[in-house]
Amino acid sequence: MRAIVLAAGKGKRLLSEQHDMPKVLRVADNKPLLGYVTDNLSFLNKKDVTVVVGYKKELVCEYLGDEYSYAVQSEQLGTGHAVNMAREQFEDYDGPVLICYGDMPLLKRSTFEKLMQTHKDEKNDCTVLTGVSDKGYAYGRVIRDKDGNFTAVVEERDCNDEQLKINELNVGVYVFDSKKLFSVLGNLKNNNNQGEYYLTDAPELLRELGAKIGTYTIHDDDEILGVNTVEDLEYCENILRGEHK
Repeated sequence: MRAIVLAAGKGKRLLSEQHDMPKVLRVADNKPLLGYVTDNLSFLNKKDVTVVVGYKKELVCEYLGDEYSYAVQSEQLGTGHAVNMAREQFEDYDGPVLICYGDMPLLKRSTFEKLMQTHKDEKNDCTVLTGVSDKGYAYGRVIRDKDGNFTAVVEERDCNDEQLKINELNVGVYVFDSKKLFSVLGNLKNNNNQGEYYLTDAPELLRELGAKIGTYTIHDDDEILGVNTVEDLEYCENILRGEHK
């Protein structure tokens, strides 16, 4: 098992430039956000974790040290583009790869492990972590067919009114068959409101090619929180200190 952690972002809404550091190094309860994520991935060998860095990359590399692998995303062209920057490191690897974000400190180790176990047990080519929430997070909506099978993820800004009512959200965490993932990343299109290459389109592309797509769903508003704003950071810190729940 290997993993890719996306950690290239600036964090404009977090005002990280004022702090002269990348988003993932912003601190909550005396530890960088990225530190919580790597702790929760500690069931994997560090050498099997590739961290995609970009803005202020030298600070991220200095924080994590040289046991991790790194890939560089010099332009912020979306999550699909970020993962594709790690392609070279996966050329000789044929197995499952977990993809997650470096700004989600509340996502539990047990959730990562259950997602991976589901992927293995169901013999999926891709397993999507979804979260059911009525908190109104600005996340992509999970679209299912009449039989309840996954068909696609539509980013919130691209949703129509009906899709916006869906409360099953795409958390942005996946397990993919590595070879199949990298075979479709070059086919991602950026014809969306952001003009970016979304990793969220990869499961749908794979499904259209006949791949088996599964999901693992959690029901925890806090666990699926990605830290994007100063308010998110404050809320997250309160939870880590045990002041919520």
